[in-house]
Amino acid sequence: MYRTISVVAFAVTFAGIVLNCIVSPCACCKEYWRHPLKRLVGLFGLLLIKRKSSPVDVLRKLVYLLALLCFVVLAVTGFYPILVLGEHISGYLVMVHITFASVFVVCLAVLAVMWAGKCCFKRGDCRMTRRLVEWFTGVKGPEEESARESFGVGQKVFFWLIIVLALPLTLSIILSMFPLFGTYWQDFSLVVHRYVALAFALIAIVHTYLMIRSQIN
Repeated sequence: MYRTISVVAFAVTFAGIVLNCIVSPCACCKEYWRHPLKRLVGLFGLLLIKRKSSPVDVLRKLVYLLALLCFVVLAVTGFYPILVLGEHISGYLVMVHITFASVFVVCLAVLAVMWAGKCCFKRGDCRMTRRLVEWFTGVKGPEEESARESFGVGQKVFFWLIIVLALPLTLSIILSMFPLFGTYWQDFSLVVHRYVALAFALIAIVHTYLMIRSQIN
């Protein structure tokens, strides 16, 4: 059952991303077929650190890249046995999974602190609501900061979803390792961890996609 749900969920997510690229292509997508190699190199260039970046920006970028690497390893070691082999994770994959999971949790904690300011919701995030309030009250609100200085609404929403889901994702697997509440609750915690991990992975994929779009626009 979980295998079927995971396959369908990943397929729908990636199909939605492709559909979004077709319906609302970014600047890079429009020129991709004219200069595919140049655009591909440009995408890899997003991983590099700009020369004029401040120490805080450099640290933020390094932590984000490390978290992204850990996420890829965790996704592969966690979903490959289930989706491809039809088995639960075991053996060396468990050791690799736990090792990178520890680093990933630390990276998320650091990113939660360093990105909290940029991911705060503001009045200008919902333009329709802002216009309705201004129309009813007749008072025009102050101008918000430009999009370059802050993340988009989608990036903010998915970022906070990632931070919120990180807590049950971590606690569920920790509780499943200790017989504090009996065997039934150990199995239940493991099931919770699997489904939360699936939701976490899907949200992280969408958030990464939105981050890439914002950088290349």
